[in-house]
Amino acid sequence: MNLLVTGAAGFIGSQYVRRLLASADSDASRITVLDKLTYAGTLDNLELEHPRLEFVQGDIRDAELVDKLMADADQVVHFAAESHVDRSIAGAGDFVLTNVVGTQTLLDAALRHGTGPFVHVSTDEVYGSIDEGSWPETHPLAPNSPYSASKASSDLLALAYHRTHGLDVRVTRCSNNYGPHQFPEKVIPLFITHLLDGRNVPLYGDGRNVRDWLHVDDHCQGVDLVRTKGRAGEVYNIGGGTELSNKELTGLLLQACGAGWDMVEYVEDRKGHDLRYSVDWTKIRTELGYAPRHDFATGLADTVAWYRAHRTWWEPLKRRITPH
Repeated sequence: MNLLVTGAAGFIGSQYVRRLLASADSDASRITVLDKLTYAGTLDNLELEHPRLEFVQGDIRDAELVDKLMADADQVVHFAAESHVDRSIAGAGDFVLTNVVGTQTLLDAALRHGTGPFVHVSTDEVYGSIDEGSWPETHPLAPNSPYSASKASSDLLALAYHRTHGLDVRVTRCSNNYGPHQFPEKVIPLFITHLLDGRNVPLYGDGRNVRDWLHVDDHCQGVDLVRTKGRAGEVYNIGGGTELSNKELTGLLLQACGAGWDMVEYVEDRKGHDLRYSVDWTKIRTELGYAPRHDFATGLADTVAWYRAHRTWWEPLKRRITPH
């Protein structure tokens, strides 16, 4: 079986590919990676010499290239996306083009060639913000940032291809990911790498914003369960089960890096900053047997240790980021 994976030179997609390549039980005899290699993607995340892996550099909006790859693919896992909220606030164009138009290009090609399942990987941010309780998959979408609006649009488009054309589309919506190989513009690797360099870390507003944290490998476990055991036309939330305020998370990162609160710089809050995300992942647990395997304390310690040991990976990447 040839599996087409988009965006797999990035954080989550590369972990997914590494996971499949390391598994003797994987049904993917060949994995084709399509990645544009934008600022957040790096070939250092992939085992390019692996005999089951083929890498193709290209844009998911390139209809001719996508059609060629889809003709040879049996299934698709679609990670490719612009995903940084701050960048979407500064300019939404790339987010609409990649996340919406790119997804539509892939769906059209999958429809032409009868490729499926087509797993569309999305985010809990499409639900908006919730003061208490957790969102089930049936909750109305109410995105608040250009990023989350573009992902909500692509979710609805993907599900429409199932309802209109019968394409085997399955959508996942995950909570905040963390772990090794995460591009250092996101909060956990940004704070870790800043602190390892003796730099202050920027905490938005009063730090009350709450997120559920999910280890990237647990997320990838959930995605593959949806690919192999999920139902066509369904949405599956994937959660981690550890809710923390940004201030609580900052305290844990300071402790793990041997730093104090004097290293924290409070900065103006992000525009439209959602207060709290929380997904109800009962469905994937009861239907597919999903359960997170990484407790947060161990996972965070391992993540800090990974960044300590891999300066040669993240230092060049940090030079691509506008300084905070």
